[in-house]
Order: sequence, then C-alpha cells, then structure tokens
Amino acid sequence: MTPSAILILIIVYFGVLFYISHRVSRKDDGNEAFFTANKNSKWYLVAFGMIGTALSGVTFISVPGEVGAAGGEQFKYFQFIIGNAIGFIIITKLLLPLYYRMNLTSIYSYIEQRMGFYSYKTAASIFLISRTISSAFRLYLVVIVLQRYVFDFYGIPFAITVLIALLLIFSYTYRGGLKTIIITDTLQTFFLVTSVFLTIYFICDSMNLSAISAFEEVKNSNYSKIFFFDDFLGSKFHFVKQILGGMFVTIAMTGLDQDLMQKNLSCKNIGEAQKNMFTFTGIFVVINIFFLSVGALLYIYANKNGIAVPTDLITGTPRTDLLFPEIALNHLSIIPAIIFLLGIIAATFATTDSALTALTTSFCVDFLGMDKEENQKKKNNVRIRHFVHISFSALIFVVILVFNSINDSSVVGMIFRVASYTYGPLLGLYAFGLFQKNRNVNDKLVPFICLLSPLFTYLINEYSRTLFSGYVFDNELIVLNGLLTYLGLLLTSSRSTERISF
Repeated sequence: MTPSAILILIIVYFGVLFYISHRVSRKDDGNEAFFTANKNSKWYLVAFGMIGTALSGVTFISVPGEVGAAGGEQFKYFQFIIGNAIGFIIITKLLLPLYYRMNLTSIYSYIEQRMGFYSYKTAASIFLISRTISSAFRLYLVVIVLQRYVFDFYGIPFAITVLIALLLIFSYTYRGGLKTIIITDTLQTFFLVTSVFLTIYFICDSMNLSAISAFEEVKNSNYSKIFFFDDFLGSKFHFVKQILGGMFVTIAMTGLDQDLMQKNLSCKNIGEAQKNMFTFTGIFVVINIFFLSVGALLYIYANKNGIAVPTDLITGTPRTDLLFPEIALNHLSIIPAIIFLLGIIAATFATTDSALTALTTSFCVDFLGMDKEENQKKKNNVRIRHFVHISFSALIFVVILVFNSINDSSVVGMIFRVASYTYGPLLGLYAFGLFQKNRNVNDKLVPFICLLSPLFTYLINEYSRTLFSGYVFDNELIVLNGLLTYLGLLLTSSRSTERISF
C-alpha cells in the first residue's frame, strides 16, 4: 500500500469523525455535555465504545508482537487479562456504587470529602500526571507506524507527525467532549473489532488455513503457552504475579482513573452503568484472545515466508511491535492493509481523544472548580475549558517527543511499569478511604506520603533479588506501591470520634 493511499485513507477517516462531532455538538457544546454527556448515555454504546478506549494501539500492535518475543512471552498476557476481568468485577460492585451514590463528576471529589483538600489535590494531580504519560505512550506507538510507513516518504519530521495527530484529535473533541466521544468511540471500536477478525481471516487465507486448521496451527506452535507456574521467585511470567498485577492495575488504571469512569458516570443510573461494565468485561476478554491469536499467526506467517522482525531505524534492535504493520502493509494485499490501518488508527485515537477529555474534565473540576454551583454560570467557562484542552494537547506533544528520545524498550511493558509507580498511591488512598472508616488522615502529610511511596517502591524493586531471595517483580509492583501508601496513611492517621459513612 503506497504512502499516498494511506494518507487519503486517514483524511477520509477523520472527515467522518469531524462530521459526527459537528452533528453531535452543534446544539450543545456546554460544560455539562463535555463533562458528563448530560448523564444520558446509552449503556450499550458506552460498553462497546469502552473497548476501543481500554485496548488502544498498545494492544493492537505490542500484544501480538510480544507473542513471539525473544523472552518467550507466548500467551502469558492472557493471565494478565484474567486478572483484568477480576478487577473489572471489583470496580463494578465496589467503586461504581460509591461514585453514583455521591453523584460525582470527578471521581477524585470522593477524596476531597473523605480526606481533605491536600489529599484531593494530590489524587487529582496523580491522575493528571499518570494519564498524560500513558496517553503519550499510546499515541507514540501509532505515530511510529505512521511515520515509518507514510510521513518518512514525504520527508515530514517526526515532531510534525505528532503535531498533526494531536491537532486532528483536538479538532473533533474540543466542543462536544464526552458527548461526542461516546459516539465516535463506538464507531472506532467497530473498526477495531472488525479489523481483528478480518486480519485473522486474511492471514489464514494467505496460508490456506481454515478456522479449524488455524486453531490447530496456533495450538501446536511454540507461541501458545498460556499458564506459567514455574519459578515463582525469579519469573515475571508466573501465574500469581500476572493475576495480581492484572487485577490491581485494572482497579487503579480503570476504577481510579477519571477517563474510563467518566464514561460510566454518563449513564442514567447505577444499574445501567453496571450492565455496561459486565458487558464490557466479557467483550474485553474475548477480543484479547483474538489479539493473541493474531500474534501467533503473524509469527507463523513470518517464519513460513522468511520475514524478519523489523529493527529500530536508529538502534538496529528488533522491534516486535512493528511486525504486525510490516506484514499488513508490505506483505498482504491492499484490503488487509486498509483494515489494519483502520484498526490501529481507531484503537489509538479512541484512547487519546477520551484521555484528553478526561484530563480537561479533571483539571476544570478538580482545580478550577467548574462543577461548583457558584462557578457554573460564569460566562468564560467554555473558553477556559478550550484553553485547558489545547494545553493538555501541547503537554502530550512534549511528552511524546521526550519519550521518543529516550525509549529503549517495549511500549506495552513501559506503560504498565510507569503505571505501577504513578497509579500505586491512588490505590493506597482509595483503599484507606474505603476500609479505614474510623480513622482520619493527616491531610497535609498525604502529598509527601504519595511521593515517598513510589520512591521506596523503586528502591525495593531494584534490590528485590537480594532482599527477597531472588524475587523479581512484574506488574504486581503496583500492589507494593499501594500497600506502602496505605501503611503511610495508617501510621500518620488518627482515630475518628465517629464512623465515616461514605
């Protein structure tokens, strides 16, 4: 597929998104529509659209790529997905009822009412930092692909490619916000899911495999091992570590994250929100099985056709997350190439547009107080919101450029490693609030505790082999971080004269 054809496809794709944005937001571009979609979203649209937000280009490219990585990952990621599913159920039964009971716009308002001003600002700041970094990583992944296969052909610098991507996202989200995204993400998830199934079909067709024979091929390959029970101390792949990591990363990165929770809070009531989450969980697990299957088929196809894993243009090291685009764009026909592009663009932009809206909402509500009754009717609120929206776009732009200059490892691993450090304190804050209802925190000490916990977590992780008889942490590192935060809050708290009711 030529760079010009890819460029035309991108233009048409975003033309559709702009049209949807204009239709949805032309009658209502106020803050209530931007922040909460007027609390009138259909649960089934939210459930389906959340798939695109939760998966992103990381899942679309890095997860299939890691199946055949030199470290022997195979299907070990599915253990993490099982942990994710458990985490989603905990969110549905424990956190969603709390948020609806308190009628929250920003979920961090809970921390304000439960713990105080400094705790509240700390929680909101953690989200802003965490989501900015993770969104930049996710967008970075798709920009690498577009740069390599499209914009390098035209001699356009990487920074300009990033800028174009962010300007496109800004242009269709700044007016309607969540109200627009509920619709556009539904469309983008459709492209994502369709591309997964059609990619499997075209790869199987190119190797003359039926569905049954493809299943047998994957099953009998060196890429299909799911469960790892060997070497609990030294292996990052161990079942228990992956389950714990998946569960707590999900609780932190979804249940304590304004982005995905904002969509849930746009449903009419708690019943519809929970119906949305249960439906989403089922689809999420199934679609990840197919992503892993795509990975195995890609490596089988590559081995049969003598295709090497692409290397980084600068360092020369193998980049497994480029195998999928390499095969789709250079070794299959034009239809699979188009399907791949639609899938990766949909996956990544569904995540980034949602994150930009959540970041803007959190800053406007948590730091500017736009949800307060005395501030709701201020004339310049919408203009300020627009300025905040473009400011976060600029911040993500800078973070991507910084990451591009220092990145030396798999994007999927990097995201969850960063999440262990940044989201861990949120886990500790909410755990303390929910389970220590007869104690009050020392509000002014909370920011320091939330800074020290990741620092101690990092030190423990660096020396874990020595401290714990060869133990190596993986994604369950977030549990340690949350526990250290929880213990810090407990040690500096005081007993309350009355039990806190929320």
